[in-house]
Amino acid sequence: MTTFDKLDFGRSDNELSEKKWSIVSVASIPLIMTLGNSMLIPVLPLMEQKLDITKLQSSLIITVYSIVAIFLIPVAGFLSDKYGRKIVIIPSLIIAGIGGLISGWAAWKLDSPYISILIGRIFQGIGAAGAFPIVLPLIGDMFKRDKDVSVTLGVVETSNTFGKVLSPIMGSFLAGFLWFLPFLSIPVFSLISVLLIVFLVKKPKNDQHELSFGRFIKSIKKIFSEHWQWLTAVFIIGASLMFVLFGMLFYLSSVLEDDYGFDGVKKGLLLAIPLASLCVASFTSGKWIKDNLQKMKWISFFGIVLMGVMIMCALLSTGFIFLITIFSICGVGLGAALPSLDAILTQSIEKEMRGTITSIFSSMRFAGVAAGPPVIAVMMDQGIKGMIFLLTGLSAVSAILAFKAIRPEKEKKAPGTNPALE
Repeated sequence: MTTFDKLDFGRSDNELSEKKWSIVSVASIPLIMTLGNSMLIPVLPLMEQKLDITKLQSSLIITVYSIVAIFLIPVAGFLSDKYGRKIVIIPSLIIAGIGGLISGWAAWKLDSPYISILIGRIFQGIGAAGAFPIVLPLIGDMFKRDKDVSVTLGVVETSNTFGKVLSPIMGSFLAGFLWFLPFLSIPVFSLISVLLIVFLVKKPKNDQHELSFGRFIKSIKKIFSEHWQWLTAVFIIGASLMFVLFGMLFYLSSVLEDDYGFDGVKKGLLLAIPLASLCVASFTSGKWIKDNLQKMKWISFFGIVLMGVMIMCALLSTGFIFLITIFSICGVGLGAALPSLDAILTQSIEKEMRGTITSIFSSMRFAGVAAGPPVIAVMMDQGIKGMIFLLTGLSAVSAILAFKAIRPEKEKKAPGTNPALE
């Protein structure tokens, strides 16, 4: 029996067991896309020295990647609904690899590489827009049973968070050899993922993607007219959680290096601790929620509340052991909420519009990723109180939205639109 089977993925006749290598291949996408972005966070202080740039400028290396993705993710979602998931994912992974190559080459060969690095990061953002966000609807297409979808979404979210755990360690390790080596590792990772998707992920049966633009617009209007409250709530929550996560990581990375002198792999290992708790919580949450939409709501709510309480505790002390502890507990709350939000969307939207709606959600998540580091960089210059109140306030708003606006009814899904008929 393999490790995969021991994870309660069912018997040999179970769809999960039959598609375990497809799941592994699909899960490689968020892992690699996360590595391509998050492993730069612990290296930012070093980049500031090497490139002679400010904290705000270094934060833009993270932000431009996400800003591009914000605008292109819905386009990628529409294209995946029209032409198919793999047709969008594979070229996107290749573009992400090219972006890493541009940034790495510029850092290696140019005397003033900052602008060229940003250009390479823009290409990475273009690639990311058509890769990770399309994973969610692809999983929805792959399985017939909602509980199989939920378990697999938990695996994917765990892969995403495991990428965040591995990122600070790998980023610090690679930068220990050459500070720009993290950029050059991205093409290698992207190539691995392309090969896995090409050879191990089969197109789902009866997979028809012939969405016309006219029907697409009508379908979007229909879905939002009937379900705008909970959809808007989920989108805002997704953006807020990513803002908190990446803002927290930027703050913690800066404090560990500037105040306590931790750098390199040692700092990477410390940053990995709260991310590991997020990873474990994501996997546990994905397995537990199955196809129960009520569980998804309440796990999201209580996870966000826990996150907010722990962030407020950061006012009590700036000791690094204390900060690592409270942010680790914060990671548990975040990790519990994220798979639930993914599953609420995937199970509540009909297949024909799933790519578009989940892509809008991914855009909102990327908006949080883009805004977090630069906002926190500016606020850190004014002291930490304002930053803590902002992050706590976002957590409070998210908790209220999860409690009031998300009202799952198991039998009621967003309306079937049959967009392929036009």
